[in-house]
Amino acid sequence: MARSSPRPSARLQTWFSATDHALFDAVAHSDNPVLDEPMRRLTRSANHSKLWMGVAAALWVFGSRSARRGAVRGMASLAATSLVTNQGAKRLRWRSRPVAGSVPRARIVRTPTSSSMPSGHSASAAAFAVGVAAENRTLGLALAPLAGLVGLSRVATGAHYPGDVAVGFGIGAGIALGLARMHPTDDEDHRPPTPESTRVPVPPRPDGEGVVLVVNPASGGGTGERIIDKVRRSLPAAEIVTIGSGDDVEAILRSAAARADVIAIGGGDGSVATAAAIALDTDTPLAVFPGGTFNHFARDIGCPTIAETVSAIERGTAAYVDVIRLNGSAVIVNTASIGAYPRFVRTRERLEHTIGKPLASVYATLSTVRRERPVRISFNGTTARTSLLFVGNSQYRSGGFAPTQRFTLDDGLLDVRVIDVDHRFATTRILAALAVGRIERSALYHRFEVPEFTVTSLDGQTLVAHDGEVGDYLRTAHFEIVSRSLAVYRPLPVPDDTGGT
Repeated sequence: MARSSPRPSARLQTWFSATDHALFDAVAHSDNPVLDEPMRRLTRSANHSKLWMGVAAALWVFGSRSARRGAVRGMASLAATSLVTNQGAKRLRWRSRPVAGSVPRARIVRTPTSSSMPSGHSASAAAFAVGVAAENRTLGLALAPLAGLVGLSRVATGAHYPGDVAVGFGIGAGIALGLARMHPTDDEDHRPPTPESTRVPVPPRPDGEGVVLVVNPASGGGTGERIIDKVRRSLPAAEIVTIGSGDDVEAILRSAAARADVIAIGGGDGSVATAAAIALDTDTPLAVFPGGTFNHFARDIGCPTIAETVSAIERGTAAYVDVIRLNGSAVIVNTASIGAYPRFVRTRERLEHTIGKPLASVYATLSTVRRERPVRISFNGTTARTSLLFVGNSQYRSGGFAPTQRFTLDDGLLDVRVIDVDHRFATTRILAALAVGRIERSALYHRFEVPEFTVTSLDGQTLVAHDGEVGDYLRTAHFEIVSRSLAVYRPLPVPDDTGGT
């Protein structure tokens, strides 16, 4: 009886295995000193992602604003990839490692006991490089050869076959690109001009007279000191009030506002929200110097750098923006949330002074996803269980539940988003929708643009976080836009004497 020919899938698998082994032999049996000690050192440096943590730390300390964002995104992509690779992909199908002793002794490293496919080192390398590239393409391209060498080192040292490395690269790059779709990068193009109706008539202050700046010199990993140095050089008449970690920031800001024509704050979004509340109470224009980690408000008013805030003060350009009032009192300049984000903030703050904010953010994300319990809420006559309710000041450009950028801060609307998990297989459906970039079309995702919004926790008080701070425990939270109420210095065209710009 004639034997049936192998199925196409079996022939393909045989061809793949033969090719993979042939490529491995070509590298493993090559007599090249470059593949000996350098490859062994490189692969060991990438153990437990130590290499990429070091690169991220260097980008954070010495890099530009986009490089620092790239470091955070790269580590977040790496963390997600490591979880998927080690807890998921390696368990799908067992593949034996290359035979011990198949490479020169000078290259040998300790071979892990886990499945050979995929290569976790390669997946992490690709995830980090692509994550960085999402924020800074030049840096990402510069890191690509290093990521490729890490993959090569896994073959050269006998830890993996080339196919393991290729699959690892694919997984890491795919996860990083998926996260980029879920959490889009900055996009300064096509920003609409600020309407003339929001312009605030303020005089130029070329030397900073009448400006009182409140700043913590230690904020932002040294950014506070840079703010002080720049203001002293460019605005010599400005008064600078420094604060420490144990000071009552609100009391100091109120004292400063009592004698200021312009109240200026150097710090992150939480400090900006405190200063904004006092500026509203005293009807004093606010100047914001970016001194935190993300500086969402400063970026969205067009002041992502110290120099741009200084220029707006010197030239005398300011405009009104919206703020949110929570239950008629607390002022919110960016966002508020219920559900996963408060836990994220608490975990991050607990660790950031020990391991730094970028790594603390990565750990907090993984911890939150694993442990957070949904909150039962009611809104607009609807009952839901949510893992995240997001409320933004003005409409955010990007979709999903992690929006990042606004093109205007004066549209008079709240941007409300709710993830409803009170359905079968809700988590799986949400993850699938996120993976393909279709979360906005999911029946579990709700979005509203309204001037006010009320949500009630049905299981007692729940934590409401806002502007990067932990916030308060509330049973009912009422959010209301106070339209065009806060005067802030921001770059604008300077009107000429004829009324034009």
